[in-house]
Amino acid sequence: METIQFKTNIKCAACVATVTPFLNKAVGETHWQVDTLNPNKLLTVEGATVDQVKEALKEAGYKAEPV
Repeated sequence: METIQFKTNIKCAACVATVTPFLNKAVGETHWQVDTLNPNKLLTVEGATVDQVKEALKEAGYKAEPV
């Protein structure tokens, strides 16, 4: 599976909790993770397209740009 990384505005555990149902639905429970300690708040996703991830985050009220 291809792995894609995104710079996001997901800043904390509460933000992760907010996007969790959207990302789980779009890409699957075990196929994503967010590094909130990274200055770019990196979201790493496996097996999804850029558009799928961006749309899921948009629905949750967040933004993502591929790195």
